[in-house]
Amino acid sequence: MHILLIHQLFIRPQDPGGTRHYEFARHLVQRGHQVTVLAGTRSYLSGAVQAPVGRELLEPGLVVLRSRVVGGVHRSFLRRSVGFLTFLVSSLTAGARVRGVDVVWGTSPPLTQALSAWALARLKGVPWVFEVRDLWPDFAVELGVLRSPLLIRLAKGLERFLYRRADRVVVNSPGFIEPVQREGAEADRIALIPNGVDSAAFEHEGDGAALRLMHGLQGKFIALYAGAHGPANDLGVVVRAAQALREDPRIVFLLVGDGKDKLALRKLAADLRLSNLRFLPPIPKSGIPELFAAADCGLAVLKPIPLFATTFPNKVFDYMAAAKPVVLAIDGPIRQVVEQAGAGIAVPPGDAQAMARAVTRLADDPELRRRMGQQGRDHVKAAFDRRQLADQMEAIFVELVGTR
Repeated sequence: MHILLIHQLFIRPQDPGGTRHYEFARHLVQRGHQVTVLAGTRSYLSGAVQAPVGRELLEPGLVVLRSRVVGGVHRSFLRRSVGFLTFLVSSLTAGARVRGVDVVWGTSPPLTQALSAWALARLKGVPWVFEVRDLWPDFAVELGVLRSPLLIRLAKGLERFLYRRADRVVVNSPGFIEPVQREGAEADRIALIPNGVDSAAFEHEGDGAALRLMHGLQGKFIALYAGAHGPANDLGVVVRAAQALREDPRIVFLLVGDGKDKLALRKLAADLRLSNLRFLPPIPKSGIPELFAAADCGLAVLKPIPLFATTFPNKVFDYMAAAKPVVLAIDGPIRQVVEQAGAGIAVPPGDAQAMARAVTRLADDPELRRRMGQQGRDHVKAAFDRRQLADQMEAIFVELVGTR
């Protein structure tokens, strides 16, 4: 098959961020398929240009066609909106020139690139798959990012339009199934292919000693957060947990990544004079195993709003694959995964004191850390390995193309 993926923020291994789609595409190519990706040029974390306009061959059979994006995908709502709309136009133009496509794969957020996928599929007369990675625009409304009643009505209308016209709707969390059905997707067109991890990438022989030495963290208990620093991530809770443990010389909180809230978080930490909280810039996916090897536990946190209890965050599976216990400040199905696996400690979202107590408990008990870490790794290898999930995505494409 020739699969056309529309993903403005497509991430390669050398870029910071999650590589679900690269890993899926690579697996599909290894199975003999061809994958063409329509992507933008900017990083979703920083908004900086991370790849030039043009054609990029990642490996035989996997091509990325990058289009210029006016505006950006970072900082202000207006700049993001302009960036998404210009990519809608440029992806339609570029996609119309791609020949021999058998199936179109659109992913959201944003909804605009899923709209591009629908239009290209209709133009080419082929089926299309709508992959839902966030319940947008509901998340944006809950966070206060989207406030205009007119824009909310338009976004909800577009969401329903796409759900009802996709040949298959793929969700990455079991918590998304009911909301997607409620907005118009029929049950027999919904498939769950959850977030997961390439567990083989975390079979890392190093112990992170070089990274610890580089940053003066020898002998410290490192509580690591790696990922976006945005409004949804509620990292002020991590700062307050560090404040609660400022008198414990063993423990250091390490925040790695970038995003809209990073400057404010750094200012808050400076105002509180926290010497036990460090910030590092984002690192490429290829460097994550070494970073995680240096850590003693992983932190996963989202704002305490009801919709976030539907999510399946990738970083949790990364921590588990690296055999690191998880301190989880997220409710819902991801909490069930961590607790059933015995892979960490769940705390109430938004509760900095509970997070501080969980980190202290892990710092006090090396055997508990080892046991939780190993249980988490065993669980993701059995149930959430990216190669098994890619097989499931391939089966959907094969079915749709075969019945066309």
